[in-house]
Amino acid sequence: QVRLVESGGGLVQPGGSLTLSCAVFGLSLYEYSIGWFRQAPGKEREGVSCISSSDGSTYYGDSVKGRFTISRDNAKNSVYLQMNRLKSEDTAVYYCAARKGDYPTTTQHTYDYWGQGTQVTVSS
Repeated sequence: QVRLVESGGGLVQPGGSLTLSCAVFGLSLYEYSIGWFRQAPGKEREGVSCISSSDGSTYYGDSVKGRFTISRDNAKNSVYLQMNRLKSEDTAVYYCAARKGDYPTTTQHTYDYWGQGTQVTVSS
């Protein structure tokens, strides 16, 4: 059974940091690329970052470039999103998702499996 389980969300002050984790069950990170997405209240879900299955190539959305870092641990079958210098506009539910293939893209319809999400709130 395929499952993606996010964790690590919470409340953080502006300028702070959080690390999100995505534990992947039933899929191999050698075959599936993993993406992070987020949805803020009243907004459409958007792509944040992704990491490819083959060489670990990464992609970042413009709004997070230079602040967020995606990484993976194949031994733990997990992907992480290190978020630094957080802003109030980063407040959203964050989802991880998996797609077959190794091209790093956040095109949502190409993703086959999704987690349930974890809430990140940036507020003082």
